[in-house]
Amino acid sequence: MPRRGERKARPRPTVAAKPPALPERIGARTLSYVYRHQQMNHRIDPAEFQCSLLAGQLADAWLDYHHKANLTVSSHLVAAIRSFLKFTDKHLTAAGIDPGQARLDGGDIDLTEVVYQWEEDLLGHYKATSKQPNVMAGALLILIDHRAVRDAKVPDRLRRRAAGPPTFRGGTNEPLDEFANHERLALRDAAMADVRALEKRLSIGRALLAEGEDPRIGGWRSLPNLVWAARHKTLETPDLRSHLPAHFKWWPDPLKELLIDPVYMARHRGKFGLMTAVSGLLFPHELDLQPFRVLLLLSMGDATSEEVHDLALSDLEFSDEGVRVRQTKLRASRVRPHLHGNAEAQESDRPLDEDEVPGEAAYPGTGNWDVPGLLRRLIAVNEMTREVFDPDPWLFTAVESTDYRRRVEAGRAMFKWPGRRFTDWICTHPDMEGEPGKISQPHDVRRLRKTSKTTRVAALGGSLTDLAGDDHHIEVFRGHYAHGTTAHVLAGRAVNRAQRHVFNKIQPGKPVLITEGAEAMLSEPETAQELGISAEQGAALQQGELDMGVVNCRDPRNSPHTPKGKLCHVAPAMCMICPNAVVFTSQLPRLLMLDDHIEHMRKVLPPPAWKAAWGVQAAALKEVFTECADQLPAARQQIEEGKFRLDLPLGMRTEYDR
Repeated sequence: MPRRGERKARPRPTVAAKPPALPERIGARTLSYVYRHQQMNHRIDPAEFQCSLLAGQLADAWLDYHHKANLTVSSHLVAAIRSFLKFTDKHLTAAGIDPGQARLDGGDIDLTEVVYQWEEDLLGHYKATSKQPNVMAGALLILIDHRAVRDAKVPDRLRRRAAGPPTFRGGTNEPLDEFANHERLALRDAAMADVRALEKRLSIGRALLAEGEDPRIGGWRSLPNLVWAARHKTLETPDLRSHLPAHFKWWPDPLKELLIDPVYMARHRGKFGLMTAVSGLLFPHELDLQPFRVLLLLSMGDATSEEVHDLALSDLEFSDEGVRVRQTKLRASRVRPHLHGNAEAQESDRPLDEDEVPGEAAYPGTGNWDVPGLLRRLIAVNEMTREVFDPDPWLFTAVESTDYRRRVEAGRAMFKWPGRRFTDWICTHPDMEGEPGKISQPHDVRRLRKTSKTTRVAALGGSLTDLAGDDHHIEVFRGHYAHGTTAHVLAGRAVNRAQRHVFNKIQPGKPVLITEGAEAMLSEPETAQELGISAEQGAALQQGELDMGVVNCRDPRNSPHTPKGKLCHVAPAMCMICPNAVVFTSQLPRLLMLDDHIEHMRKVLPPPAWKAAWGVQAAALKEVFTECADQLPAARQQIEEGKFRLDLPLGMRTEYDR
């Protein structure tokens, strides 16, 4: 044991060193990944912003967070960063501060206040019901918090702000409703007509292709030669400019008709419009594929719009029984096959006779309108597209302009660019007055799936378990599909049907009023027979054994308000409208007290509620009082003397007196 003064000083624990600052990168930050079978490329170049140092730090946090969180998509993070950086440049410049001094790891600029100002600015760029401000603010705060965990130099105030929620809550958008039945039929008929028109157009193009030759030999003013050039990928806008007259009126008639006739779906004018119209004679555009998309979503009730859009040729397996479709649902990380059987051929889909000419107004098409038939027709219209361009094997492959309108190329149809969206396709179908089709807003393709679901609801009309089917849980169906108008209408009809069943079961009638003299003879067989009761029931009425509180009852276990054999549980609330009720004149004081109670509830309840709960009973009481008006004064006198009291069940008060 050491002596006094020989103890050695214990070494103090050293303070943990601060984590080293994150290395700063130089140049643009890029990220590439595959989402929904599509290559996604994102790029943030700090040199594009005045606050380049802040841009680099946020971009580094974005890349690090994307990889460590194993995200499948980063578009929302990139959009939040770009929006915040643009606002920072503008906001700090207006305040006379150099944006280049902004940084996450300290500095003279209070970046927390800039974040608050940016969140308020976001609200002015979106609708009041939009969730985008909340999503973008949350994405930026996540990245700042990710940086703060790894960099001790981030100020405490900014660190606390990043750990908190966005300033404003997300919008409360109303759930999408299904299309009405007449809208569903209009969309279906328009889509079927467009499919026939597309097949007609492609058949004309193939006929012209057989007549054409190389335009460099046969000339550029011949429509078959231009179709031949489109087939061999030699049709480009510069060639048309150099070989065709400058003005449209000097073109050959077949070329002018190609841009005027609505059958060819020419959406542009001039040389570029001619190039797209000629290519449309052989290859479908994105707008041409919208009808197939509409019909498939209306027919495949178990598939989402994303699952239909992501279908490839390898996902289809045709057989004599139909087609087996392999559907991939990314949100649920689930792959599921589904067999769609062949339906019987329809009259409108019969093959053409020998004497019929393809392309007439009643052109019937070449297949069925069931799911296998639609998929076969979709593959058929894209046959030449795959032959010429050899694109990726997507089911929805379209040919559109590219390279600054110089030529056309094949690619996956995205259905999101202006002129190619679902709403643009709807607007191409005017009504009888030339106005766009009367289809309710919003023109969201997801409403087609809900329409197919509610069509199934209307067809089945069963319980919620039956309506949910095999592809949904009951709660999922309740939250996402049962709120639709069709489901509400069907639910209302079910309630009305149940109410009518109850009301029809109640035979119209009124209580029987028995005087004091007749009351003394109830036990006699003749009197009991006139009332439709037995002598034993008459004796029980005399002795008060069938007193229900306000009036008597012939048979409490045979009430029209309750199942047969069970004791009536609605007395005395429904006694005055029950044909089993028997009123003695000695019970008039209680009836007057019940009438007073009903009049009191008239002052307490809203008029609709009072009428629904007490209106019929009040009218029945008035009829009884009219028949024995001379006895009412004596009954009132007995009430004032306190000889009677009104005892209403607790359940009756809680049920009706609210």
